[in-house]
Amino acid sequence: MRLSERQPGGSQTLLATFQQFDFERPGGFPVFRSDDGGRTWRRWSNVPGNGEPGRMWLQPFLYELPRAFAGLPKGAVLCAANSLDSSSTRIVLYASVDGGLTWRFLSTVAEGGPPNPQNGNTPVWEPFLLLHRDRLVCYYSDQRDPDYGQKLAHQTSTDLLHWGAVVDDAVGTEYRMRPGMATVAQVHRSLWIMTYEYGVSDTYYPVRYKLARDPESFGPSPAQELLDQDGYAPSAAPTVAWSDSGGPLGTIVVSANSDADFFVNRDLGDPGKWTRVSSAMPRGYSRFTIPLAGRGPWGRPGLVFVVTGAPYGEDAPIQAGVVQLD
Repeated sequence: MRLSERQPGGSQTLLATFQQFDFERPGGFPVFRSDDGGRTWRRWSNVPGNGEPGRMWLQPFLYELPRAFAGLPKGAVLCAANSLDSSSTRIVLYASVDGGLTWRFLSTVAEGGPPNPQNGNTPVWEPFLLLHRDRLVCYYSDQRDPDYGQKLAHQTSTDLLHWGAVVDDAVGTEYRMRPGMATVAQVHRSLWIMTYEYGVSDTYYPVRYKLARDPESFGPSPAQELLDQDGYAPSAAPTVAWSDSGGPLGTIVVSANSDADFFVNRDLGDPGKWTRVSSAMPRGYSRFTIPLAGRGPWGRPGLVFVVTGAPYGEDAPIQAGVVQLD
């Protein structure tokens, strides 16, 4: 994530974190900081500061508050993550008011059963945060509903301590289907997109998306299949961002585990307008993009900053770079 202009270093300051999937060394997430637009990085902190003995930490997501909220100032950084052991999974929330240097625990959003992804079990996974109006929205994958193998849902909070009812965002047409790994972006003043994987088998997770006028009301929206200009469907662990470059409607940018290339749409998510754009950055599981604009060393239209790790089931270093989309 890129810190806002009010933070020291302005738009050239970036924070990055990642999971370390090692049950032999439980702990939190390392946070790295760059003050030169991603050219160099240094270890900055750890979330949480000392981990939690006996628990493993997966699926971190960093989010900067765009305005003051629930007693935290504009620019405060939130970290949502999955804290788990052999008996439970928990979506937990931490906050930092010093640019990600120190962290404090806020609340548990949702708690589920053991970390078993097979249908019929009851874990929770993969949080994503969004401040909307006067509520923080936490989206996540939920296996606790007996009607679905897995679904996408969200809960909201006005104080970051207490969380409302579970609201469905995407469900399968059959019990065995597994919608998961939601990310959300605003693509217009009154239009939002949610991308997610739609597990139809153990090995195939085609990317789906929904459009909605309200990011708390994706549930009724129809699911769309993402197909590029050749009818190809990217698969697994998608992420979405929006850039104001590329035309009057901007550009929706989607990444997926299956491909190094990006999939872009310059017509507000029209199902027939997805095209593939080549990328020199390697493919990765939950590869995140930050559209670049304004001042800074790479503040040119059509550029996105990319942070990626390994594809699912593989080993690779954490890498960062810039890709030209236009």
